[in-house]
Amino acid sequence: MRIGLVGATGVGKTGLALELARAEPRLALFSCDSMAVYRGMDLGTAKPDPDELRGIAYRLVDLADPGKEFSVADYQRAAEAAEAALEPGQVPLYVGGTGLYVNSVFDRLAIPPSDPLVREGIEAELRAVGAPEMHRRLSELDPLAASRMEPGNARRIARALEVIAITGRRFSSFGPGLSAYHEPGGKLFGLQMDFDLLDRRIEARVEELLGLGWLAECERLLAAGPLSRTAAQAIGYRELFSVLRGEATLAQAVPVIVARTRRLARRQRSWFRRDPRIAWHEDPAELGAALVRLVGA
Repeated sequence: MRIGLVGATGVGKTGLALELARAEPRLALFSCDSMAVYRGMDLGTAKPDPDELRGIAYRLVDLADPGKEFSVADYQRAAEAAEAALEPGQVPLYVGGTGLYVNSVFDRLAIPPSDPLVREGIEAELRAVGAPEMHRRLSELDPLAASRMEPGNARRIARALEVIAITGRRFSSFGPGLSAYHEPGGKLFGLQMDFDLLDRRIEARVEELLGLGWLAECERLLAAGPLSRTAAQAIGYRELFSVLRGEATLAQAVPVIVARTRRLARRQRSWFRRDPRIAWHEDPAELGAALVRLVGA
């Protein structure tokens, strides 16, 4: 058995998962966050600290240096290896909000191939004409994939066009779970809350992370060298790097970080709400009890 606990950033998934792991030792926690895979990017990705973990193993974090790219295929392989290493009777509980990572595990996605030369050509063209124009082209080649991407999401648009150029197939044709939902390889549960409340929680969390030393974390990362293309997508780091370079003030950066995080939460919610297999809950205690019963059944 495999369980997924998904939802938007800030709803309390990780805290609930830690409570469940203490209540039910058979649960093995697996992060399902595309930015938590990077070492040294701790506060901005809201990884639980050692005091919160208190000896609980939290798998699939700190898998790569921030200067290295890390793909969905890399995550899929790491998840397979981590599950294979579990003791008999342990149940993996995947916790996070990265939809493609969730699909890669629960739907066994066939990850499309990649070609650096093709990608470089597409990215050069994207810089020349802009993401909206490339999104329009993608709409002609693969309307389904385009409908699930924002016109300004350059990275995802480039990836879709890269796959089409390499394979001659639509990007949306790779694997179930993107254009159709089949029986998943496990049980999926979602935690949600009212967006007004979530917006306030996000703003408070950004201020809390800054108080815990997020800017100092960014200073260490900046001194270590540039972030990879994938790591650079992490919300907040680019803005705080600008503060450290003297290009912006903290007062200017914070509202941008909050706004980007809120937009991410809405995109995550939209992604997961399309999946009819997810059982949604608003009460964390009710959801936790349901998961403990499932493990004990």
